[in-house]
Amino acid sequence: MEIGIIGLGRMGSGMARRLARAGVHVICHDRSDAARAAIAAEPNVDCVENLAAVCARLQGERVILLMLPAGNAVEDAIRDLLPLASSGDTLVDGGNSYYRDSKRRALALSQQGLRYIDAGVSGGVHGLANGFCLMLGGTAKSIEIFEPFARILAPGAERGWLHCGPSGAGHYAKMIHNGIEYGMMQSLAEGFALLAARPELDIDVGRLADTWRHGSVVRSWLLDLSADILKDGSELSGVAPVVADSGEGRWTALESIELGVPTPVITLALMSRFSSQGGSDYARRLLALMRGRFGGHPVQKKE
Repeated sequence: MEIGIIGLGRMGSGMARRLARAGVHVICHDRSDAARAAIAAEPNVDCVENLAAVCARLQGERVILLMLPAGNAVEDAIRDLLPLASSGDTLVDGGNSYYRDSKRRALALSQQGLRYIDAGVSGGVHGLANGFCLMLGGTAKSIEIFEPFARILAPGAERGWLHCGPSGAGHYAKMIHNGIEYGMMQSLAEGFALLAARPELDIDVGRLADTWRHGSVVRSWLLDLSADILKDGSELSGVAPVVADSGEGRWTALESIELGVPTPVITLALMSRFSSQGGSDYARRLLALMRGRFGGHPVQKKE
């Protein structure tokens, strides 16, 4: 078995290592010299300097996994691979691409004899050890070709991966997965903020979080991560209260509007992230000035 992997970031490098350690020959490329060097010593991994070398080293009908940021990076990689690819090759987009882009790419590539799989991937930096959850969209034949690799990448050969449906279904499932993740994270963060706001009750939030991990209905991997953070607590003080969003939450909110399906928790979690990024600063300043004008309340000036 052999596979090409383009993109050796946190997820891509972990997937390359997991496949290689299972005996798969991995031909990989990343534009970063440092990223290639970090994995070059891994047995069964060959790092090459460009896409042409990836295609040249793979034999027969090739399977190439793209682990790149959504948007232009994926578009550019597919464009550059097209003259190098042959009929019957399979391109797998394992990034967080917009599902409508995936549907468009699948149709365009099929007209050139190429197979395309949109693969939603979850597992983060822990995927190497624990396996990656895979949500796959594409034709039955495409999934059949990729299945041996999916069985290795997933937490188990028979679990943690799914052919969700036709092209677009994998990335649509991952988009909703990440929207749910937004809501779960927000709920945990707000709950622990309330606990910390009552110091007179002397609740050890770290020990409470750890207690909830065992038998509680809110036990989850996100709770596990929260417990690890809260056990010490000192890490919190050095972190700026800014939470980034990578796109999937926005797409989920837009989808809920288009379909008329209410998603208040997910949408409010997204709005909270916008607020942390300074998106509500203008409105807050205006509110402060309005309150000062109608009630004579003091307005705090910037330091």
